[in-house]
Parts: sequence; structure tokens; C-alpha cells
Amino acid sequence: MNKILKFSAASLLVINGLNAQADTLSDVQAKGSLSCGVTTGLAGFSAIDKNRKWVGLDVDLCRAIAAATLGDSEKVKYVPLTAKERFTALQSGEIDVLLRVTTWTLTRDASLGLTFAGVNYYDGQGFMVKKNLGVKDASELHGATFCVNKGTTTELNLADYAKEEGFKYNTSITDTIAQTRSNFETGRCDSLTTDQSRLYALRTTLKDPSSAVVLPNVISKEPLGPVVRQGDGKWFNIVRWTLNAMITAEELGVTSATVDKSSKSSEINRLLGNTGLMGEYLGLDKKWSYNIIKQVGNYSESFERNIGVNTPINITRGLNALWKDGGILYSPPFR
Repeated sequence: MNKILKFSAASLLVINGLNAQADTLSDVQAKGSLSCGVTTGLAGFSAIDKNRKWVGLDVDLCRAIAAATLGDSEKVKYVPLTAKERFTALQSGEIDVLLRVTTWTLTRDASLGLTFAGVNYYDGQGFMVKKNLGVKDASELHGATFCVNKGTTTELNLADYAKEEGFKYNTSITDTIAQTRSNFETGRCDSLTTDQSRLYALRTTLKDPSSAVVLPNVISKEPLGPVVRQGDGKWFNIVRWTLNAMITAEELGVTSATVDKSSKSSEINRLLGNTGLMGEYLGLDKKWSYNIIKQVGNYSESFERNIGVNTPINITRGLNALWKDGGILYSPPFR
């Protein structure tokens, strides 16, 4: 029996080995909303707050893309996805962009028909243990059972680390972050291992956050960022330069509170669309980046309200500080 398959224009179709060009921007503008793939709930990155609103560092980038393309940061449909579901959802066109604390790797960039549009958080895999275990370093976890999330780079990194350190281990593998945390809290494993940022976020959700400690070891590079389908260069550029606009705004000292002030800075005026053709080159109107900064804020504003030192997660900027402040966060110039 023949089946009729329907694809959105945003889907990447592979016909006789050839990639058909997609137009995600037209799809987003036609439906009047952005479909953004997020976690099923991770404090600081993408989670529902007490007012039933999605908030977090990744959520803010979803909102920024909506502000750039639709002029309204609230026109976002958030699609909660497990690690196992996320890439299929993007490949099929169910979502327009994936912002789900996803690590940029060669395999993911080159074999899934997907591509990363930048890094919005530089991270590394670490370990969390109960304080009463008395462990001070990951090298002491010989023979331990580790709670890990299925379908992530965590499993591979743990295997590499154990091989290099020469210790044996067991794993307790779950499909969702919530299950992983529950297994750790109920003692089904000795250590929970994942990205350090996620460890700090998960610790805040324990019944007794002070009962757990994040070890100092970092065993991998985990550059986290937005993912789009290959074959749509215009959409790739929009997502990449939306993130760059937030970073550049911080570099130039432009905030949601100061964006309406006049400036003699040539780069600020290019950033805000007062001069130049930046928006036209992206297929957007000249207010695209102004809308991002006005409605969402610059990178620093997003970082500090979601995961910064004045939040329960309490993360310092570290690698995610601007390049001129000792970090590695960097945007190509708006020129």
C-alpha cells in the first residue's frame, strides 16, 4: 500500500541522494511562531517556572530567534524533548531549532544532516556525589555505579575516562533527566555524571541540596549550542547571528535598558540597524537585532538572570566570560 508523506518546507528531504533546499524562515513566518526543542525540564536552561512560563538560558535564545524573525519574543512554541528524541524531532521538521543543552561534536555535525550554529554555553562533564560518601576526587570512584542519561555524550566520556584511569564501573541508565536525578537521590548509584552546569542545576532540585557535592574534576569539553538542519544556509545564518548579536551587545555595553539611547559608535549603529544592511543580508528587517536586545537582553543579562551567581544555580562566568574579560566567548564583528 502506498503512503502519502507530507513534509513541511523546513524538512530536509533527501531524494536520490540529493539534499533539497529548505526555507525555515518562510515556514516560521507563515505559521507565526517558532517551534523550539528544549529539555523536559532543567533549571537555568529550560524549565517551567512558578508562573507556568518557560525560562532559562536556552529559552532566552529561543525567544531571541523569535524576536529576530517575528518581531515578538513571545511567539515561541516550546517542545520538550528527551535526549533520545531531540535529533529526530529536528530532522523531521517537528521543530525549527534545537536548544537542549546539546554538545557539538564532529559525529553530530557530519552524520545526522544537522549542523551547530554556535556555542551559547561552554561546559565540561563532571561528577556529583553524596557528601556522606566521603569522596573528594573522581579517581576514588573505582567500582562505583554512575547514573547517566541515555543518548548523550556522557556515556562515551565516562567509558574513555574509566579506561584511562584504569577502573571498573557500572551504570544506571535512564531516558530523562528527572529519572536520573531520582535514581541518584534514592541511592541507586554512587555518582551522577553529566555536564557540570547540569549538575549544579540538578543539585538545586534535590530534597536536600546540601547533601550533595560537585567534584572538581572536568573530564571533557562540552560546547553546548543551537542546532539546525543542514541545507538551509539562510536559517543557519539567522540562528548564528542571533546568538552573535547577544554577545556583541554585551561587548559594546548595550542592554535592554540602554538600547534606545543614541550612540556615536559605528558598530553599535550597525548592530541596531541604524546604518548598514545587516538585516537585509539575513533576510530580516532592520530592527531584528534591536528587537532581540530590547525584548530579551544581551548575553550577560540572560546569563545572570538564569544561572548567574545571584541565582540558586550560582555559576560564575568562567569560560563563558567575554574574551576581553578572560573567557572565550567571542563574536565575529558586525561589519
